[in-house]
Amino acid sequence: MYNHRFSSLRRRTKREAMGFALATAGIVAVTASSAVSMADDSTPTKVAMVAEQKPAEAVTNAAPAAENLAAPAPAPAAAAPAPAPAPAPAPEAAPAPAPAPAPVYPNNLDGWIREALDILHQNGIPGTYEGIQRNILRESSGDPGAINLWDSNAVMGIPSKGLLQVIDPTFAAYHVPGTPFDVWNPVSNIAAACNYAAHRYGSMDNVDSAY
Repeated sequence: MYNHRFSSLRRRTKREAMGFALATAGIVAVTASSAVSMADDSTPTKVAMVAEQKPAEAVTNAAPAAENLAAPAPAPAAAAPAPAPAPAPAPEAAPAPAPAPAPVYPNNLDGWIREALDILHQNGIPGTYEGIQRNILRESSGDPGAINLWDSNAVMGIPSKGLLQVIDPTFAAYHVPGTPFDVWNPVSNIAAACNYAAHRYGSMDNVDSAY
């Protein structure tokens, strides 16, 4: 016997099953739609955000490169200064005058006195041509080899020698530098005698007798 209650229950069960299936399908559809919507909402947004960020980063990264590329061109080199004019040649110095030639003295009484006078003046020793000549003529008559072998000096073994009759100790004490150390040399004899007279009498000019 067919049971209408169970049949009705079965029909309700089928409806419910279909409703449940439809509901499940709806839930799945809604879920899928939500997922798609979420995907649609998230993915493009993220892509858009990335797309928006990427150009900014590219622009930011490109800025230094653009700055490097757009670096100012180096300033043009300054023009080289014009060469300074060459200095005018210094005037040539006048050649130094040639030294005066050494005087030449004749080998005679006049030459000996003149040469001795030049040496005396160089050493600051006074004397004149006249005073020297006068005493030479009195002492030796102008003979450079004259010697006194009879006076007191000769007795003591130190005879007077030369133009102005100078003994050896006096010659050694009053020898004038620049003349030979030789009592018989006419110029040396005159210079030593005048040096001695300058110390004792002030000058050979003041001597008028044996000294």
